[in-house]
Parts: sequence; structure tokens; C-alpha cells
Amino acid sequence: MILEMKVPSPGESITEVEIAEWLVQDGDYVEKDQAIAEVDSDKATLELPAEASGTITLKAEEGDAVEVGAVVCLIDTSAAKPEGKDDAPSTYEGGDEGGNSENVADNLKKEQEQAPNTGEKAPNPAEKTYASGAASPAAKKILAEKDMDASTIKGTGKDGRITKDDAVKAVPSMGTPTGGNRGSTSSKMSMLRRKVAERLVEAKNTTAMLTTFNEVNMTPIFELRKQYKEDFKAKHGVSLGFMSFFSLAVVRALKMYPAVNSMIDGKEMLTYDFVDISIAVSGPKGLMVPVIRNAENLSFRGIESEVKRLAIRAREGQITVDEMTGGTFTITNGGVFGSMLSTPIINPPQSGILGMHNIIERPIAVDGKVEIHPMMYVALSYDHRIIDGKESVGFLVAIKEALESPEELLMDNNVMKALEL
Repeated sequence: MILEMKVPSPGESITEVEIAEWLVQDGDYVEKDQAIAEVDSDKATLELPAEASGTITLKAEEGDAVEVGAVVCLIDTSAAKPEGKDDAPSTYEGGDEGGNSENVADNLKKEQEQAPNTGEKAPNPAEKTYASGAASPAAKKILAEKDMDASTIKGTGKDGRITKDDAVKAVPSMGTPTGGNRGSTSSKMSMLRRKVAERLVEAKNTTAMLTTFNEVNMTPIFELRKQYKEDFKAKHGVSLGFMSFFSLAVVRALKMYPAVNSMIDGKEMLTYDFVDISIAVSGPKGLMVPVIRNAENLSFRGIESEVKRLAIRAREGQITVDEMTGGTFTITNGGVFGSMLSTPIINPPQSGILGMHNIIERPIAVDGKVEIHPMMYVALSYDHRIIDGKESVGFLVAIKEALESPEELLMDNNVMKALEL
């Protein structure tokens, strides 16, 4: 029986996918549920499992864009499983502990003895003459003017003589590089990368995007983490990171400034009474933004557990389209890569994105005295069409206040209860 394997729908609104890579070859025997291909949609990279066991015939090439529901391969389910398929062949040819290296050497010797003798001799290197490396009068003049040694140049003239053209090409001129590798390579962008590019350009072209900045003294959070992180991890199995503090600070600020938790829908402004936070994660296939649903109902433990789960799934390529769909606000952390300051681009159709950055000890004025504290720059990019400057600045100040007074504003003055310890 010949089974036609069709492209399943990866998610709502997706009409086509791209064959990123075939994991099997035409004519291979595959087992049911074995991953046979990786396919790219405009939102994620997914594995395509075999629907039955049998011999596979590929109907699409790597890089082909195929519509959802199209046939990409055939599986002959009546084909018998090849004998010894489960026995993995040894690819090590350097011998083993049993002394098989002698057999390898014998085989190599036999191959050399059996190699055909064409009777041709290796060409002798060109003999040097008095002209080898000698510069013509014109070439000498050019080399003298540029203070170059003729011995550093390979001549292309008769018997290796250095010609005027050799001298001209060998002399470096301002702005004209000579020598060195100047090659380039071309590779097709994945569908996911192309979609990210389209969305970024769309955000720049369709939103009135502005960015406002502030700085946060991270000392209070450092002290809380230092005191409670070991107990937190021992009880909950996840680390007490920065993301839970920032997420809860965002939830608080969005309640204070609901316009930031809104988006434009035609001629209307759609404001949400829940907070779905998209977390930008760098995955093997590019940038992904899994969503923490109803963050307003989650505790420190709940957010840290969800961040860990989604990050692992994204980096292992297991994230689904549903897990990346939606989101009312985005947090991106360029600080993990060493970024000091940036202007993050809005994730459409959202209206705001918070950028975290690296933490650096800097001198600041505290009560009229200079003290050194761990400081972080934060940035809020927002759509000025529905968020005014007063709201954007107030939102970022609310973030700053919550992070600098987390015990009071995020933990209701009860750290043990907030951390569920």
C-alpha cells in the first residue's frame, strides 16, 4: 500500500511551509513516528514524523515551499524491513582495541597496489634561470618608487621575469586591498528568518515608534536574590532570576497604564484586561517569542517555571506555534549578550516592548554621596499613535520604582509569602 504523506497545518493562518531539511534519503526505510524532515513555517521550525513504516519516496526538494495539505512524500507500507537495519555500521577506521588496525593497514596497502598505473610521471618543477625573479626596467622603476623588494614578488613573465604589470599589481594603493581572501557565500534565508525580517520592516513602516530610557539600581534585587535564591531553588527547582522581577513589574505598570497594554485594530483601540508577556528567546533557528499567558495571575515561582519551560522548548526546537501566538507586551533581554543600551523594535501588533540590558557597577549619587551600585539601563519602545509621551515615561518610571523597591511594591512587604518559602 502506498501512503501519501501530506503537510499538516502547523497552526491557524499558516498556508504554506518550507522544507528546511530532509532527515532521510530517497529510498530509505523509515519507522513510524521517525522524524523524516524539518519544515519551516513563518513562526517556527517543526519536525515532520513518518505516519507509517515503509520505504520512502521524496516528492519535494529542500528549500521548496509547499502548501499545507500538499503531498511531500510517499511511503510504501508493504515494503519489508531490510535485514540488519538495527545494526549500526561502524564508521571508525583507525583500528580498535582488538588490534584491527593491522587489517586496515593491509587493506590500504592492497588498494595502493591495485591502483592503476597510468605511466605518467609527475611534472618536474620549472627550472630557474638568470631571469627568474629579475625585474624589467619599467618594473624596477615602479618598485623603487614604492620602496618594494623584487624578491617579494612572483613574476609572470618569461622564465619568471617580473613585468611592469606584476609591479603595478603588487603595489598596494590607498583603498585598494591586494591579497587576502575576498570570497563570499550565499545561502537562502529560512522562512522563519524571512518572516522575522518582514515583521521588523512592517513595525518600522507602520508604527510611530519612539523609545524612552531610564536606569535602574539593581542593588535591592541583588540583595534579595543573594539571601533567598538557594532556598528558592531548593524548594521550587528553578532559579530566582531577574525575569520574574521584571515580569511582575511589567504587570504592575500595565495596570497603571492600560494604554501600553493595547493595540490598534482598524480604527479602534483594543485594550486587554489580561497580560500575556512575550519573552524574546534566541533559538537555533533565530529569534522566537514564546508567550507567558496570564502573567498577572502568576507568582515568582510560576513565572520562573514558565520562563524555563518555554526557553528550553525554544532552544530545542520543540516550541509550537500556539505557544508563540498572541502576547500583549514583550520583554527582550539584550544584556545576556553584553548589550549596554539599545532601541528594541515593537513586536506587531503589540504597542510596547521593554528592553533589558547588561548590569554594570557604576558610581551614582545617593543622599549626596557617591556610591557604586549595579546599574541597568532599560528602554521602552512604544507606538506613539496610541501611547502618549506622558504614559510611556510614566510606565517606565513605574518599572523603575518596582525594581528598586521590590519588597514593598512586588512582594507586599512579605518576602517569604511572595517567594512561597
